[in-house]
Amino acid sequence: MTTSPNLTFNDGHTIPQLGYGVWQVEDNVAEDVVGKAFDAGYRHIDTAMIYGNEAGVGRAIAKSGVAREDMFITTKLWNADQGYESTLKAFDESMERLGLEYLDLYLIHWLQPKQGKYVDTWKAFVELQKQGRVKSIGVSNFTVEALQEIIDATGVVPVINQVETHPYLSQAELRRFEADKGILHESWSPIGSGKGLLDDAVLQDIAQKRGATPAQVVIAWHLALGNVVIPKSVTESRIIENWESLGVTLEDADIEAINGLDKGSEGRIGADPATSDFA
Repeated sequence: MTTSPNLTFNDGHTIPQLGYGVWQVEDNVAEDVVGKAFDAGYRHIDTAMIYGNEAGVGRAIAKSGVAREDMFITTKLWNADQGYESTLKAFDESMERLGLEYLDLYLIHWLQPKQGKYVDTWKAFVELQKQGRVKSIGVSNFTVEALQEIIDATGVVPVINQVETHPYLSQAELRRFEADKGILHESWSPIGSGKGLLDDAVLQDIAQKRGATPAQVVIAWHLALGNVVIPKSVTESRIIENWESLGVTLEDADIEAINGLDKGSEGRIGADPATSDFA
């Protein structure tokens, strides 16, 4: 069976570069599709408290027959639970739903700049890691400035920052900062969330040349850049198709052409982490 390459965190742990995300997947559906993802070869599963499917993911884990040490499970702290004590409580609740003794990666889901609790929240994450309950700690939807702030406040560098990233929003400046700090970059909405990216003529042309689908080309681009990538689908054929992106090889000219599609902030699909606060 094909396996994903692993990338190494700044804390020495590793993460499978290609994972499976379950955003907008209902709990009862998650149990089935995560099982299909395991069958396809995925070992890295990305969920979050706010997705409402941690329990379904936990059932899939329990039924999978895959050894726990061969899995990599991520979940995320929701915005309403930020703060030191509330973070510790929310972590316990997520672990109960997942049915796990330890977590591979815990992320602060959004920066919430106006709420201003992310430094205290990060201190709670540091404590959870010290306790051995989570192997690695990181963030999601953080800006350069906020990353530097939590590093300065604690001396602990996040292992990863999960942010909206795709060819129309390549996050080049953020990725350069992260690389300088030893922070891996993880892409959510990696193939554009059905907003027309895959119809782009550049991607269609590269896909035809490489004998791949446009989605596979985009995933291969993420992998070539060194991004961790977590495409989501509830369709078994597409779960498998996305996994088979591991066999797609792009030439330097392909990567440059895809880099040229970047639209900066105009390419954004989701909320802007620098200005968005929501419960």
